[in-house]
Amino acid sequence: MTTSATERAAAPATWITPLLATACGMIVANLYYAQPLIGPIARSLHLSPEIAGLIVTLTQMGYCVGLVLLVPLGDLVENRKLILTLIGGCAVALTAAALATHASVFLVAGCAIGLCSVAVQVLVPFAAHLAPDHIRGRVVGNVTSGLLMGIMLARPVSSLMAGLTGGWHTIFAVSAVAMVLLALVLARKLPRRQPARGVSYGQMLASMAHLLRTQPVLRRRALYQASMFGVFSLFWTTVPLYLAGPAFRMSQTGIAVFALVGVAGAIAAPMAGRYADRGHSRQMTAIALAIGAGSFLLSRVGAEGSMTSLLALTVAAILLDFGVSANLVVGQRAIFTLSAEHRSRLNGLYMAIFFLGGATGSWLGAWAFARGGWPLASWIGFALPALALLYFRTDRH
Repeated sequence: MTTSATERAAAPATWITPLLATACGMIVANLYYAQPLIGPIARSLHLSPEIAGLIVTLTQMGYCVGLVLLVPLGDLVENRKLILTLIGGCAVALTAAALATHASVFLVAGCAIGLCSVAVQVLVPFAAHLAPDHIRGRVVGNVTSGLLMGIMLARPVSSLMAGLTGGWHTIFAVSAVAMVLLALVLARKLPRRQPARGVSYGQMLASMAHLLRTQPVLRRRALYQASMFGVFSLFWTTVPLYLAGPAFRMSQTGIAVFALVGVAGAIAAPMAGRYADRGHSRQMTAIALAIGAGSFLLSRVGAEGSMTSLLALTVAAILLDFGVSANLVVGQRAIFTLSAEHRSRLNGLYMAIFFLGGATGSWLGAWAFARGGWPLASWIGFALPALALLYFRTDRH
């Protein structure tokens, strides 16, 4: 079946969009399950506090590598086969993480989880190919909303499961089973999509390097989001350690409830998209970066361990998630206007750069918290989006 025939056949199926949105949420959640469990995992695997951030950093680094090296295959090989292969790889890596008793095994498994989780960035363009022109934007937006919900819900789900079962291994075992079940459903429901034969794999990678050199909008938007995603990762890497520490002494269940409030920040995505469509992209970018910096100042309100401090930290979490979601959508809208022909590659580069920022933020947060506690981590969290806002002010276009 040709690509156009596949698209016409799949378009009337109303179940395809929620299926793809659910799949994206389930897969991307694998990147974040370890974030609130850094403390228990590090203690179990005998990792020092200074390098505990590698638990999250290597997963995100694996994702960055996959965005650059594996996502472009979506323009070369049959998409359903590629998606199922990546999900299968996720299941194997999650199983290894669940069974790990040594740090090296877990860290390698974490890197593989990130590498294979790029299946979501094959699914999003897949949704765009299946949708007819008049509803393509809405379909992609709905699928992306599922992805964002997966990011936001992963942390409270993993914390809650660890609290209920008394161990961090369970979430990885459960997710491995979920990936197998998801692959079985997608194998039955997804239509085939064979891309048109064109450039080779090497030529495609070379074209991505050319895009990065010649598209200043891509570079700027990726750097703005790298700063935001970096402090997002810093926040959610260190806050569970802060809440479990002597100031608050929260259980994993309490940390899960705290993380759940951050889901409210996901409402920013459709709001930012609507404002950007009305020509307010610059204003939304400035607001998002300012919110990102301001949320860390707010997190310092009140004496450590007090109810005021906990309330300030909660509001800061919501605002930070709001700013990250808004900046992501505005950035994607900006780069997608650059070239319809190169959208997948532009998106891959954009995602790879800002996930590299996230990986750096995870490592930096764990290091800062070990050296100076939440005060040092929060000042770094304030500085990165503040610097990005200053850089944004130099853009006159």
